[in-house]
Parts: sequence; C-alpha cells; structure tokens
Amino acid sequence: MAETGVALGFLEEAEHWLLQSHQFPSKVGGKPAWLSQLDIPSLPELACGKCQLHTAFLLQVYAPITGQDISFHRTLFVFCCKTPDCYSRNDSRCLKVFRSQLPRKNDFYPYDPPSDEDPNWTERDPCVHSSGVKLCKLCGCPGQKACSKCHAVSYCSKEHQTIDWKHCHKKECCKQVPSSAVPSPFLFPESELVTEPEEHQKEESSETVGDAQNNVECSSSVDDLAETELEDMAMHETEDSKVFQKFKQRIASEPHQVLRYCRGGSPLWVSSEHVPVEKDIPHCSCGSRRIFEFQVMPQLLNDLKVDSPDASIDWGTLAVYTCADSCDQGNKYSSEFIWKQDFTEQKSECT
Repeated sequence: MAETGVALGFLEEAEHWLLQSHQFPSKVGGKPAWLSQLDIPSLPELACGKCQLHTAFLLQVYAPITGQDISFHRTLFVFCCKTPDCYSRNDSRCLKVFRSQLPRKNDFYPYDPPSDEDPNWTERDPCVHSSGVKLCKLCGCPGQKACSKCHAVSYCSKEHQTIDWKHCHKKECCKQVPSSAVPSPFLFPESELVTEPEEHQKEESSETVGDAQNNVECSSSVDDLAETELEDMAMHETEDSKVFQKFKQRIASEPHQVLRYCRGGSPLWVSSEHVPVEKDIPHCSCGSRRIFEFQVMPQLLNDLKVDSPDASIDWGTLAVYTCADSCDQGNKYSSEFIWKQDFTEQKSECT
C-alpha cells in the first residue's frame, strides 16, 4: 500500500541504556534524556501555567531535519502537569514543549553515531549531568537543592525532595546502600517510542448511523427549544460526528498508535470544536511562523496508568507546533507551542 506521509508512534520495551542521551532516543516516561547539556529548562519554565507546580516529563521525539546542519540532532520534549484539576476543557496551560537542536559537530557528542548494540558505556551519577549540572533525583530536571543530611543528591524543589524522602531516600540517606530501583511515583512508566509509516487504507462505508443514535440518546430533552436552536444543534452534531468518525476510521487499522508525526502536515482532530486557526498559533521568538509537527494521541493515556474513578489527566489530542525555520538558538532550549483539544462533551458522555 502507498504511504500517507505520516509516521505512527508505538510503545516498546527497551533496555535502559538505549534510552540515554547519547543514543538520541524517542521515548515516553522516565526522566528526560536531555540533548543539549547546557541551559536545560528548569523552574519556573517547567511550572504548570495553572497551579504553578512542576510539570512531569511526558515524552520526547528525536526529529532531525535532513539537509539542515544546525538541526542534525534535534529533539522535542513535552511536559505535562499531573494535577487533574488543571485539565480544564481545551485549556493548554498545563502543558509545555521545548525544542533542542545541535549540529553534527558539537561540544557534547561524537561526530560518528553510537553503537546500538554495545551497552558498555560509562554509567554516570544519575544526579549529575555529564556537563556537571546537578539534576533532581526525582524528576531528572536541573536541581540545586542538596539533601541537607547526606549532600549526595539534589532536588529541583522542596516538593520533590519531600516526595522522594517519603518514597525511598529516608531509608538511603547517609547509608552506604545503593539507590532504590523502585520507580519514582512522580514519573510516568518508561518505554521506547518507535515509528513506522502509515499506509493508505481503503475507504470504508460510513457508519454514522450508530453515532447518530448515540447522539440522540445522549442529548437532553429539547421539547422547549426553539426551532432555530434545534437546527443549529443538529448541524453542529452532524459536523462533529463527521470529524469524530473520520478520526475513528483513520486510526482503526492501528488502534495502539500513541503519536502521529508529519512536520508541515495537519493534525487528525477528534472534534470540530476548538480547532486552531492561523492567528491562534503564535510565531516563534525568531519571528518565523510555527507549523504542525506531531500530535499525541489519547491512546497514550492508557499506557500512562493515570485512569482513576475520580478526575484524572485527560485530552482528546495534543498538537505540537514548532518554528518553521527550526531557528538556531545555540545550546538553548526553545519553547514551542502546544494545543490541547478535548472530545466534545457529548462524545465524552457517550463513550
């Protein structure tokens, strides 16, 4: 079959050494494998725009641009808040995205690529980056607050120090014991993110009848609504059903996809509501416009193990937009733009 130009992302288990910075990984969860070793994002850059708490590392995508030397190595990092109340409908302030890129000849990595077969590399202190920057033992982001007792580990905030103290450091502090291998409660489960091209599927007959019935069942009593209001509602529901049906049909052949990558393409929306127009996407700090690069799918939420009977973090899809020129910011991490779209309320109630 012909390919669509979209790369689909799936999760796979991988040995930990394959997910370290020098392997230029794409991955979900765990601690970030920072690309540039200088000017790493920290608080307040990583603070949630709503509750101001530290966001958690969600995923990173290694996405070099062929033919552009300044982005021979290029990785995009996405962070999200873990506070369910911050996930207001179609509100993106609980999310952060950063871009880091380097030329092939740089101060941090060898000119030739590393072996993907030999794990015999020097294991560094996980609390100290190779550049000498101290990293938070809990989240892997820059942290200058050392434990006042052992001075052996650092944290980015008092909050993370408290979490780690209760989790494991209370047992380890000032004792000659190795750090606990139990996963941090702050981190998401770690997996490698692998991609494969999406293939065109044969057009299938429309199945909107079932969706229309669901919409009828989910709609409230409308006896008292004016006829014009009924017409407007019907038109909106029809358009939204078409968009949602297109979404379901497009992912049906690969239901476990957690990411769709197509730089310069278009997102696959889950709803006709809250779709950005050009003026909604701010230009890069360099002045260039931003273009769509990839989207995070709702299927990822199942793998993050965040479902709960009460409120939980949630999204329909997350669309990431980056500088069209992928401008050169040196070793700095450039803040990019992310747009959160949720399912319509009726879809949420009916599914």
